[in-house]
Amino acid sequence: MAVEIVYETHSTTTDNEAGIATGWLPGSLSELGRRQAAELGERRRGGGFADVLTSDLRRAVETARIAFPGLEPTQDTRLRECDYGALNGTSAAAVSAQRLRRLDDPFPGGGQSYRQVVDATAELLAELAVRHDGRRVLLIAHSANRIALDHLLLARPLTELLTAAPAWQPGHHYTLPTNWRP
Repeated sequence: MAVEIVYETHSTTTDNEAGIATGWLPGSLSELGRRQAAELGERRRGGGFADVLTSDLRRAVETARIAFPGLEPTQDTRLRECDYGALNGTSAAAVSAQRLRRLDDPFPGGGQSYRQVVDATAELLAELAVRHDGRRVLLIAHSANRIALDHLLLARPLTELLTAAPAWQPGHHYTLPTNWRP
């Protein structure tokens, strides 16, 4: 069997609208983001999800709570955005300019590398393969996690994924084989 993963990026934040790279800061949904979260709920309601997992960062949790009122999502730190270290809360353009350099070299000031995000995501996937075999789960997270999923489950090179910003779309679908191992 396998786990069907539906992935959604958290809704638009005030930082997104201001061109700020939030990183490990909590972030807050904008008015547009709150509308997008409600639309996500409409789009995914009745989706047959065994679990809804989110990053523990406020913007992802807020997206899930608006999308699915009354549902408390499973929060997991392994679904956090890349930690931009000293660049958390700075210009998105400045962070974007460093993406490829940060494949294996962490962001300055105690940040992470994208490889560390991939490793955390791989650890989560290994757990999901066992815990949710034959089921469907929804992940609500960040752009770094989408990069990690595309790398791990679609075998796309990290350098390719970090060179071009991932295009937003409403939902991505992945199949996680039961015997999957990083």
